[in-house]
Amino acid sequence: MVLEFRSVTKEFASRTGQVLRAVSDISFRVRKGEFVAVVGPSGCGKSTILSMTAGLYQPTRGEVLVSDEVVRGPNAHVGFMLQKDLLLPWRNILSNVEFGLEARGVPKAARRERAMAELKRCHLAGFESHFPYQLSGGMRQRAALARTLAVEPEIVLLDEPFSALDAQTKLLLQNSFAATIAESAKTTLLITHDLAEAVLMSDRILVLSERPGTVVAEITIDLPHRDQPLRRRLMPEVNEYAGQLFKHLKLEERAA
Repeated sequence: MVLEFRSVTKEFASRTGQVLRAVSDISFRVRKGEFVAVVGPSGCGKSTILSMTAGLYQPTRGEVLVSDEVVRGPNAHVGFMLQKDLLLPWRNILSNVEFGLEARGVPKAARRERAMAELKRCHLAGFESHFPYQLSGGMRQRAALARTLAVEPEIVLLDEPFSALDAQTKLLLQNSFAATIAESAKTTLLITHDLAEAVLMSDRILVLSERPGTVVAEITIDLPHRDQPLRRRLMPEVNEYAGQLFKHLKLEERAA
């Protein structure tokens, strides 16, 4: 296993001293090269799961393991991509993609070579000298993915990376991301509110309950073309899987 949550509970203390439990007794495993999506109601702790995987938060109880090691802080095994691209406006695209490598002390020639390779993989060759303001939203997100992959993480964390895009750009970018991640054979954890997106891009989907979030269902997507969401979208089974997810979420709403 590349990623494992073992009976993880995370609590936060408010300014008034009240304790807010974000997730409760979460347990799941993600295999090497697997693409897993996490869905659930707003505020159920989806992003908290990503933050604990990245080592930004420590569990209140339980353990998070990456590559069989307990996560005790930020580590080089994990790459985190947020909803916003967070490209530095004063750096050109090549320099942005190099940023993480530069922070790790990778020599200039080596980081330049790796950044150029990832820009090519993300279909941004020829845009190295452009600045973020000169690119479309979809291109900026591809640049952010190139920056994430350039540091060669074992696990890629995606926190709703397509939510701010228009429908057409979203479809095209889902296809581009899926192909790129499949080619790089990265283990991936995606947070999304879009049930169709979860079905189109993943091997398996975890459904969380209302806060405090816990895993209430685990659905394996037994469909081909995970690297081509646009092709998978044409399959009638996609709606059946999305319907299963919707039923689980509606049942959770009633229970709450």
